[in-house]
Amino acid sequence: MIAEPNAASNLPSQKENAVHDETVPESAVQNGSCVRNGNLKTPREKRKVREQCENIRRNSSSRRVSQLQNGEVVEAVTLFEVVSMGKRAMQSVVDDWVEAYKQDRNVALLDLINFFIQCSGCQGMVTAEMFQSLHKKDVMRKMTETFDEETGLQYKKFMAYPWILTVTWPVDMDNEDYPLIRTGPYWKKFKANFCEFIAVLVQQCQCSILYDSYLMDTIISLLTGLADSMVRAFRHTSTLAAMKLLTAVVSVHLNLDVNKHNAQRLYEVEKKRISGKRTNYRLDQLERKRKEYEHKLLEIQNMMNAIFKGTFLNRYRDVIPEIRATCIEEIGSWIKTYPDAFLNDSYLKYIGWMLYDKQAEVRLKCLLGLQGIYSRKELVSRMDLFTSRFKDRIVSMPLDKDHEVAVQAMKLLMLMSQNCEDVLSAEDCETLYQFVYTTHRPLAVAAGEFLYKRLLSHEGDEEVQPKGGGKFGASTDQLKRLIRFFLESELHKHVAYLIDSLWDWAGKFLKDWECMTTLLLKNAEEDGEALSDAHESALIEIILATVREAAEGHPPVGRGAAKKILSVKEKKIQLEDCTKITEHFIMVLPQLLAKYSTDAQKVANLLQIPQYYDLDVYNTGHLEKHLDALLREVKDIVAKHSDMSVLEASCRTYYILCSEEIAIYSQVDRARTQLIDELMAQLNQLLDGFWQKEEGFCTDAGEISRMHSALRRVAAFHNAHDLTKWNLYDKTLRLLVFEMERGSLPVLMILPALQCTYFSLLWQLATVSENSPKETLFALRRELRRFSQICTCFLHHKEKDVREKVFMILCDWLLILSHQDLNNNEEAVGLLDYLPNTSLQEKLLLFIQEHVFIEEEEESKDMTEEEERKDESCKLDDLHKKRSLLAAYCKLIVYNVVEMTAAAEIYKYYVKTYNDFGDIIKETLSRTRHNNKIQSAKTLILCLQQLFQTHAESQDSSGGVDFSSASFTNMKELARRFSLTFGWDQVKSRESVAMIHKEGIEFAFQGATGVDGKCLPPNLSFLLIISEFSNKLLKPDKRLVYAYLQRYVAEPLPCRGDEWQPLIWYRNSLLANEDEESSVLSSSGEWSPVGASKTSFKRKLSNGSLPETSQTEAASKAPDPQCASQLASAAGKSRKRLKSREMHLQEHLPFLCPGGLRRRYCKDEIKTEDVSGEGQAEDNIEDVDVDVVGADQDS
Repeated sequence: MIAEPNAASNLPSQKENAVHDETVPESAVQNGSCVRNGNLKTPREKRKVREQCENIRRNSSSRRVSQLQNGEVVEAVTLFEVVSMGKRAMQSVVDDWVEAYKQDRNVALLDLINFFIQCSGCQGMVTAEMFQSLHKKDVMRKMTETFDEETGLQYKKFMAYPWILTVTWPVDMDNEDYPLIRTGPYWKKFKANFCEFIAVLVQQCQCSILYDSYLMDTIISLLTGLADSMVRAFRHTSTLAAMKLLTAVVSVHLNLDVNKHNAQRLYEVEKKRISGKRTNYRLDQLERKRKEYEHKLLEIQNMMNAIFKGTFLNRYRDVIPEIRATCIEEIGSWIKTYPDAFLNDSYLKYIGWMLYDKQAEVRLKCLLGLQGIYSRKELVSRMDLFTSRFKDRIVSMPLDKDHEVAVQAMKLLMLMSQNCEDVLSAEDCETLYQFVYTTHRPLAVAAGEFLYKRLLSHEGDEEVQPKGGGKFGASTDQLKRLIRFFLESELHKHVAYLIDSLWDWAGKFLKDWECMTTLLLKNAEEDGEALSDAHESALIEIILATVREAAEGHPPVGRGAAKKILSVKEKKIQLEDCTKITEHFIMVLPQLLAKYSTDAQKVANLLQIPQYYDLDVYNTGHLEKHLDALLREVKDIVAKHSDMSVLEASCRTYYILCSEEIAIYSQVDRARTQLIDELMAQLNQLLDGFWQKEEGFCTDAGEISRMHSALRRVAAFHNAHDLTKWNLYDKTLRLLVFEMERGSLPVLMILPALQCTYFSLLWQLATVSENSPKETLFALRRELRRFSQICTCFLHHKEKDVREKVFMILCDWLLILSHQDLNNNEEAVGLLDYLPNTSLQEKLLLFIQEHVFIEEEEESKDMTEEEERKDESCKLDDLHKKRSLLAAYCKLIVYNVVEMTAAAEIYKYYVKTYNDFGDIIKETLSRTRHNNKIQSAKTLILCLQQLFQTHAESQDSSGGVDFSSASFTNMKELARRFSLTFGWDQVKSRESVAMIHKEGIEFAFQGATGVDGKCLPPNLSFLLIISEFSNKLLKPDKRLVYAYLQRYVAEPLPCRGDEWQPLIWYRNSLLANEDEESSVLSSSGEWSPVGASKTSFKRKLSNGSLPETSQTEAASKAPDPQCASQLASAAGKSRKRLKSREMHLQEHLPFLCPGGLRRRYCKDEIKTEDVSGEGQAEDNIEDVDVDVVGADQDS
């Protein structure tokens, strides 16, 4: 038990409102938490009273709970233990305490006080002294909270009328923990039990002891005093208790108000019933009861005011966000529960102010509280001033960085829109509608509700009535509204996001495909309200999005991390929707294709619908005639269009319908074969005419266009279907050979011919099986080599489009050939395996440098607004092409098709082109590091070495390296960004970083003349570059790298000149933050061994400044014999410690521990050098920025 301090009352007073974020640690002190009378002075009297208090507490609490734990009966003695265990009904716990209070209220109240102290995590001691025994002046002097440095105890003195309480506890600043913030289900349940205890306590006391002017005064004084504490645990726990206490008191006030109203009505009725001035016992009884209720209401009102002013007003802006959130949550509860008292601007303003809080938790509580108010129409009329004052803030909160706050803000705006007339302007609504396109699905769904109920829902608009009646009147009107909104939003590529946002609210009419298709097939002659072309295109996009949403059952790409797992009910709905889609569109889709067969965009969207069919319906429903109609329309569309989107959609439709597992396969296969026969016949005819021309060259633009269309159609089908039996490869290869030899073919013929040849070889490669004969393999190998040579030749084609197309094909081709799995046929893998030679790798790298990283010169000319828009669109398309080219080449590096060192040329542009290609380069760095840490590190250092050599060659040979030049600064920035990609985990990256330092040191001293190494190495400045990686080294690794550096430096080394500064700076970066066994380099540049002693940096700073000793003073001081012996002893200990450390490091970083270096640490002697005291080097602070590879980073 902690003794009461004698000087507690004499401690310096502090302002109680000066709140700091401190914590009450749970101490290992005896769990006595005893309350003692502070007026007892002798130890015997104190011990006697303490024993009596504890006996009374045990007797009064012995009935609380007993339970079996590990075979032993454990008795819960204190209220804290009973509530924290939560094994017993709170009603009986409170009843026991009320009984104890009625027997001896002082002991029971002290027990309750102790409960609140223990709930704060304090296991110290509580003492009490009577207020009546002190003068007012002494009371104010006692109201202190301070820390006694001599005893290590902290004291809190405050008034809990009629006592002055002193809480004493030991302080352990490392244990920042108390029950309310502890994690886990046990402590989460404790918080609920704690709040329930307070509510039940008030409820059970409301008919008896609540109004005795003793219980509530003491509790309110206690909680108010604790809430003003500088200690976080006291403040948090007491604030929560006070807020829950006020909530319970508000409920009591409501009940009393109802009872008073009833008594008043009975009184009036009884008064009217009696006649004359006769007295009536019943009337007097009702009058006394009415006055009793009024008196109780007055007391309750005083309690509410005391808690609100004493706790809420001081704590709603506390530095701890949990405390602020608790206050705001409870005031919202008071307003909803008792609007007559709290629903006014005097209380609403606190919620409005805290909408601007920096913590998302507090803003969220504000929004949730306001939702409860705005959801009740009878309360909204009293919110006019608040709404006008804070509406703009609420409208802006869907943009909140916290997702949950944004979602709740949108829901609040939905309630305001429903229950407040004209509170949101048209501009506000237009802004909120656009949130249906956000990537965060909960916010998009909330915005979808807002859009549907305010703009689309027919029930929400009385002016809109179905015109002309009809079967689809209401749905047609909603569809037209949706189409109009979609077109006006001008985000036409995001229709899938729009439909997904509305799906939960408007799923019924979005699944009304019969209405949609009827609207599309309606003729303008029949109905003057037929859709325009733009509206038809939008409706077809909406149909496709709704079909996809219903068939797949998960959000579109980019909205949601992964496909959600459907429940049994959702799967049943999905299957029903798929059947409904199939049955409807099997009959309607051919009609739609026939109507829009000439519109490429509409046809491309409509042809995507069959991929969501349940194809068994064709057979089970005997709907083969509709399949014939669909195949006829698709065939007609292929003949009319050469647009790739239409051709790819058509090919995919045939691919979906040609599944061998279904009954309609033979029917579809015949139609496909017939179509391809016609396409090949057309192509053969054009090719025959082409080759019959003189020199095989055609200048007819119409013939070139027809050839281009025929080749595109065949290429599109060859992508999804095997056309090997039509012998397409020889025909297209002849065109490519002709172009390679003569170079006279138009681009429109070369590009599809390349694509056809590429697909032909892929299909041949895919058909290689385990039993393929060697002759077939050798022939295929020959063709693969031949095609690779053609592509390599086309890398220098005069047309840019051809060069880019060939590069993409070549990258994919090399990737496929180097990672093929030919059905476990090892012989085939050996014959067909192909890795690019050095010449081809150089050509690919040169292509990337010329086509991606070299910026084209822009011609400065005046352009109109339309021309500027087109130019910007062209630039975006060009950037997209460059990103695709770079990504294709980086895949070759990642999958080891080309040497990893080729990435060094890519990494050079990491900082310069970060906005355009930074994500691709960073992902490449991450993947290569995952494949091979050491080789990836060597690639990084190779990149920096090449840049350094280029910089050195551009400098004047006599002037040395210019550290202030832009190129050198860019190198340092690039090295810094490279170091940031290693992240926080130094253990994970220790081998890579150590290899960078090893290679960097070797490069820096490369070419140094002289055996002793005292001549200036030409690359010494490179040490400045690799010093950017020093903060990523572990401290033991810094020591090892420093030892490796000493191999290249003679000791002592007089490096007084500026040319040796890179070595000094690099050495300082290795010795930074080394508090033991490392010395500081003086400005004279003399070296000291790594094992030398060094004064603690913290000890130097304790005096307020660093010690300054001149070089002459240090040299004139004679060595102290005692100090010398101590240094020798320290050196011996350092030698043993270094030896054990380095032997351990040799296992992890062997490349930094060569044989000579390892033997050096095994000697029995350790060299010591004189250390100059001039210009002590300051400890460097490690860079805390992190640019983790694979994560997004703002440049």
